[in-house]
Amino acid sequence: MKKHLLLLVAFAFVSYHAQGAKPLKVYILSGQSNMQGHADVSTFDHVGMDPKTAPLLKAMRKADGSVQVCERVWISQIGSTEAETHGKLTVGYGAKSTKIGPEFTFGITMQGLSKEPILIIKTAWGGKSIHTDFRPPSAGPYPFNEGQLANAKKQGKDVGQMKADRAKATGVYYRLMMEHVKLVLKDIKRVYPDYDKKAGYELAGFVWFQGWNDMVARDVYPTRDQSGGYAAYSEVLAHFIRDVRKDLDAPKLPFVIGVMGTGGPTDDYAPSQKRYKPVHDNFRLAMAAPAAMPEFKGTVTAVYTETYWDAQLGELRQRGGRVRGKSNELNKDQSLSPKQRKQALDTFKAELYTDKEREVLKGASNAEYHYMGSAKILGQIGKAFAEAVHALGE
Repeated sequence: MKKHLLLLVAFAFVSYHAQGAKPLKVYILSGQSNMQGHADVSTFDHVGMDPKTAPLLKAMRKADGSVQVCERVWISQIGSTEAETHGKLTVGYGAKSTKIGPEFTFGITMQGLSKEPILIIKTAWGGKSIHTDFRPPSAGPYPFNEGQLANAKKQGKDVGQMKADRAKATGVYYRLMMEHVKLVLKDIKRVYPDYDKKAGYELAGFVWFQGWNDMVARDVYPTRDQSGGYAAYSEVLAHFIRDVRKDLDAPKLPFVIGVMGTGGPTDDYAPSQKRYKPVHDNFRLAMAAPAAMPEFKGTVTAVYTETYWDAQLGELRQRGGRVRGKSNELNKDQSLSPKQRKQALDTFKAELYTDKEREVLKGASNAEYHYMGSAKILGQIGKAFAEAVHALGE
């Protein structure tokens, strides 16, 4: 009887630990400056000003008001700093030590959605394109179009050298991305000390958040204001997805495309922005297009980040542009002394915003193309990325 009891206890012990040892969930986040993230910690309070996002701020901070440090989420990142930085996920893995990108709320959200330990590998560099910098191997060499070649000859450039330079630059950041991912996976305990080798790891998702440098490249996409003008982006992104899966030996790796959405929904653009609508619409459709391809059904999805744009904050920032106009107007008025010009401009500034609007303005810390450096916007985007990856993996 005693021997039988001991066997039962031993079996229960082994069974308990077998059930408790779950594979490490690994998520790869990659892209350019908006994946790096330019939301300064000083913009956090703005997240709590909206009842819709106030719960998100509670998750971003501890009970004492300090920034959250995730106990089950570790991160390794390159691109925002000269050397790799890694540790438990918290503020500081954005473009600078006081900033966050989508990784912060991605990790916080994912920690709440799963019981497994989590590792984020983030590779993001500002100002990089997919047509050249991130160009994947299967997309082949960068193809110069007739317009580019004609302009080069007109300017007296050495076309042969131009092609050689482009070939040298092609795919550099794709390779750097893959090299870092594989470096981390080769020795996970270096980044995540509690890693259980017996339990292993699972490549659970990839998030791609890039696009600005392609969207503004009118020489690369000469018909960008016309339907299908960014078709080449869709084609290269499809190659990117295939190559990532092949190089990581993960044929069904869940893949999320973060569709560029600075400025918000194009139907809501102000009159001064309407001229950008055709280009922005075309580019967003091209970014999302691979998600609708039959070969990627159920494993690739697109998150339209325009949904999380803060219209009020955007309007207040645009209103601030009137200060420059007023300053120019006052400088032309020679009847005013420098002191009078300053006083008039200060009065104009004081009347431009209410006290409440000035508080809201603290929610921005960067330019519009960086989602205004808003933790409210990037926080919601990171959360949406996590929910989208999770849904694909279910």
